[in-house]
Amino acid sequence: MINISECDKVKLKSGELAKISEVLKKDKDYIAEIFKKDGHVEIDQISYDDIASVFVEIEKPLAM
Repeated sequence: MINISECDKVKLKSGELAKISEVLKKDKDYIAEIFKKDGHVEIDQISYDDIASVFVEIEKPLAM
């Protein structure tokens, strides 16, 4: 099981992207900003089972 924290960007099984705003119950329930396909943003409660994947940020330096 992947640990999901506040501010993580996730993809829901519905195909929509979301940003975790608050962890209600670790590895179970979250409040998320859901970016709807029509351009609106909805704040709603989601569960771990609603999440398809978690985005991982990688830093790429511009110069050495």
